[in-house]
Amino acid sequence: MRKIRWGILSTARIATQKVIPAMQQSRLGSVVAIASRCPARARAVAGQLGIPAAFGSYQALLDSPAVDAIYIPLPNHLHVPWSIRSLRAGKHVLCEKPIGLSAGETKRLVAEAKRHPELKVVEAFMYRHHPQWVMARDLVRQGDIGTLRAVQTCFTYFNKDPDNIRNQADKGGGALMDIGCYGVSLSRFLFEQEPVRALASMQIDPSFGTDILTSAILDFGRGTASLTCATQLSRHQAVTILGEEGHIGIRIPFNAPPDEPVEIIVKTARGVKSRRFGPVDQYTLQANAFARVVIQGTAKPMPLDDAVRNMRVIDALAASARQGAWVSISAPL
Repeated sequence: MRKIRWGILSTARIATQKVIPAMQQSRLGSVVAIASRCPARARAVAGQLGIPAAFGSYQALLDSPAVDAIYIPLPNHLHVPWSIRSLRAGKHVLCEKPIGLSAGETKRLVAEAKRHPELKVVEAFMYRHHPQWVMARDLVRQGDIGTLRAVQTCFTYFNKDPDNIRNQADKGGGALMDIGCYGVSLSRFLFEQEPVRALASMQIDPSFGTDILTSAILDFGRGTASLTCATQLSRHQAVTILGEEGHIGIRIPFNAPPDEPVEIIVKTARGVKSRRFGPVDQYTLQANAFARVVIQGTAKPMPLDDAVRNMRVIDALAASARQGAWVSISAPL
């Protein structure tokens, strides 16, 4: 199997500290180029990370014939525009979550992707590739905790830096977009269906104009998902999956360390079991999964329509917070 050649659009921290080092460990890909609007910054990062080529503009990287696929860690408001440009340049695309600012904007990307059926476009929800999440969904599917009835998610951190894009409303900042999208995604991942309605409450920072604390409920008909996300609370993350005969606790659901084991706890009437997983880098697993579908020409690990569905729920939660009432999520794609 050949390796795909990755180009990285921007020197964002998540790329330089997590994703690029993980991609460099992939047996199915190599990072061959990086771009920044600042040429000196691109050269510096390329030198630090051992990347062969550095470009002083994003378009220059897209024009390079030495690149097969693009990873996009840009601010949220640039995800769809640069994903579309990447497709038009003949590149496969792995774009950070959330892939768009709204379901409507994400549909623009879906429409463009249909014009390039030979190219793969995937939203980068890395948690789905970690063995603990594969196991959690298998346990739910197998009925180990009985019928799934509730999923509870908490994901919070503290950041009041006005220069941080997470605190800039015009760039798609805020708790719901940055980390609440995980709670939406994983609840759909576990229920394996779409919620029918949504209810949310948001606290808005008066200076930033972004939500700094959002709590929400998603009604799946046969059960509910609740989530709390915040950008100005103490750092914490946890997920509890509750069935009629037991529950599963995931202690580090999203930022599982690549160099330490993790475990999930399964409690039922039959007792308590700990399922341990050795150290793995979920970003490497994500890169491998993406490269495999490119090389083999197989189906994507998650179709792009899933990104539209996730954004549709996020849209409904934002509308619910504005209206102070339940909002339906019944409209077809």
